[in-house]
Formats: sequence, C-alpha cells, structure tokens
Amino acid sequence: MEWIDTHCHLDAAEFDADRAAVVEQARAVGVTRLVLPAVEAGNFDTVRRLAHEHGFFYALGIHPLYVDRAVPTDLERLREALLEHRDDSRLVAVGEIGIDHFVPGLDRDRQQQFYGAQLQLAQRAGLPVILHVRRSADALLAALRRTPVRGGIAHAFNGSEQQALIFVDMGFKLGFGGAMCFERALQIRRLAANLPDAAIVLETDAPDIPPPWLYRNAARRAAGERARNQPSELPRIAETLSALRGWSLAHTAQVTAANATAALPGLLL
Repeated sequence: MEWIDTHCHLDAAEFDADRAAVVEQARAVGVTRLVLPAVEAGNFDTVRRLAHEHGFFYALGIHPLYVDRAVPTDLERLREALLEHRDDSRLVAVGEIGIDHFVPGLDRDRQQQFYGAQLQLAQRAGLPVILHVRRSADALLAALRRTPVRGGIAHAFNGSEQQALIFVDMGFKLGFGGAMCFERALQIRRLAANLPDAAIVLETDAPDIPPPWLYRNAARRAAGERARNQPSELPRIAETLSALRGWSLAHTAQVTAANATAALPGLLL
C-alpha cells in the first residue's frame, strides 16, 4: 500500500535532529509522497530544497498565523517565486494560506487581505491551494467565490457538513488526520464517516495535531514531555478512517491517494 501525506511540515525545527530518519521511517510504512507547505516567505527555499532532496512535493504561501509578522513585499516574493519555479514539477500548490478565527489577537483584516491576494496569485499561476480553516470556513468560501481557483485541499477540516459540501462542490478535498482519531471529536468523525468517497484525503500536519496515542496532557507537557507527530503515523491514522467508513485498509489507501492526486495533480509525477 502506498500512502500520501498531503500536509507535513518537514522543515519544522522539531525534525532538525533526525529529519533523514523521519523520512526513512515514513517510507518504511509506505508513506512515499509528502506535500510540504510553506508558512512564510523565509521558508520558501527550505521547503523547495527538502522536496527535491527527498523526492517529495511542496507548496508556497503565507500562513495566516504568520501574516502579522509578514511585510507587504512578502506577497511580491511569493509572486516572484511562483513565476521562477512555474516549471518545477514538485511545486503543486499555493499554501498554506487561509484565515484563522480561533487564535485570539490576530488581525482579521490583514489575514483577509493576504488570503485574497494569495488566491489571486494562485489563480494567475493556475495552481490549486492548500487552505488553513479554523472557525473561518464561511470567510474562506466567500473569498473563493470572488476569486475562483483550481480547487485544492481544505486542511484539517472541522467545519459543518454544509460547509464541507460547499467546499467539495467548489472542487476541494477535505483533509483528515490525527484529530479524527479522538473518540470525542464527534463532528470530525461524522464528516469522515459520511462525506462522499471522493472528498477525503489524509494528512498528518506533522509535527502538529498528534493522534491520541501520541497526545500528552497538560501535566505531562508541563513536565517537559512533547508529542511530535510524524508522517510515519499516517497508516495508523488511516485505520481510524477505515473503521469509520467500513473500508479495508487497502481500499482506504487507494481512495485517498486517488483523491490527493485529483486535488493536487502535480503529485502524479
């Protein structure tokens, strides 16, 4: 079975000590294709280098949590990078972009400005997008109606079923990962169980969103324990999706890989 992790921050500092081993562990369990989204202009070159070094794929964009420290010229840097690397077969999307209405204190107007500008760049480049969606689905959809793009992935989706189906109608797949594996995540699990087969892709968001078997409660975190997610966890995450949908693991691998390549055609390299 071959698995595709559609969202992995392999460039994160958490992997600095053993990045090569993390890649080998992923390949050992069949996770052979990873998408590495950028989060700010300063790591555009890093995700591109890692994608080429390991035979993976990457996306370029400015994450909403990094917008407050970005400068307007970063959008020009993104435009230039998309133009410079337009023939790079490993560049598969504009991302991670979006809006976050969960984290307090963020400038919502600035997020909206950067998100809209990046949708325009994706539209001009003819690339799909990888979206950050946190209590912001309606705002994201409104901007997509104004600036349609070539679909993509709504990463770590946790909105309503109605919102989910609108994303699907607009050509998007929805990303499911470690959060789906918590039994108390009732809404996410309902979506994972009931959405159309062609709507679902798998992701880890490594090193973030650890599944329950890696999770550390507040007391353990205070004691210095860390829960690092990594792409080799994807097949075990997929077992939850298989159980929720009544699929075999092999069928889950086949369907989610086909959905990932439909969302991000560059993965067909």
